[in-house]
Amino acid sequence: MYLCGVDEAGRGALAGPVVAAAVVMKDNSFVSGATDSKLLRENYRDELYVEILNSAKEVTTGIVWNDCIDIKNILKATMTAMKFSLEKLSILPDKVFVDGNYFKFEDNSQSKYNYVTVIKGDQLVHCISCASIIAKVTRDKIMYGLHKEFPEYGFDKHKGYATKFHRDSIKRYGLCKYHRKSFCKKIQQNCFEFGS
Repeated sequence: MYLCGVDEAGRGALAGPVVAAAVVMKDNSFVSGATDSKLLRENYRDELYVEILNSAKEVTTGIVWNDCIDIKNILKATMTAMKFSLEKLSILPDKVFVDGNYFKFEDNSQSKYNYVTVIKGDQLVHCISCASIIAKVTRDKIMYGLHKEFPEYGFDKHKGYATKFHRDSIKRYGLCKYHRKSFCKKIQQNCFEFGS
């Protein structure tokens, strides 16, 4: 039996994409140490990422960028990223476990998936824990890349989340093209943009 876990990373960040991952595993597969990615040190998360890629039957990701988040809203953007990750699968899993209390596609395509939502699933369901790690590490790699383009924001340190340093950088430099304008309104009402 093939079980699939789906989770996201970056939902609450001020900058960068939201990334979802779908991880398909045989029901008897197990990656020791896998849990909610937020509870793991970065270097250990990176080790588990490689182990999951080697152990899983299939791993896919879905990415929705900040401009789309501003248009759709974060909930719809997250659902879209999850849908993208599922649609990339070549295997139709027997059961899909989605982290959280809500999961719905904007269209009716979810009918082919036998899915259930699980609150705190990233701590309770192994395949969701694995998806949590894949989504987080994938997103972190993206944010390291964005840091090279805009080092003044410190994306390599906070990955786009609302740390004091990040908020102060927005106040000082304005928004870059990777910021979520809808998330940053309260921080700076008269932001200017670098590039477009």
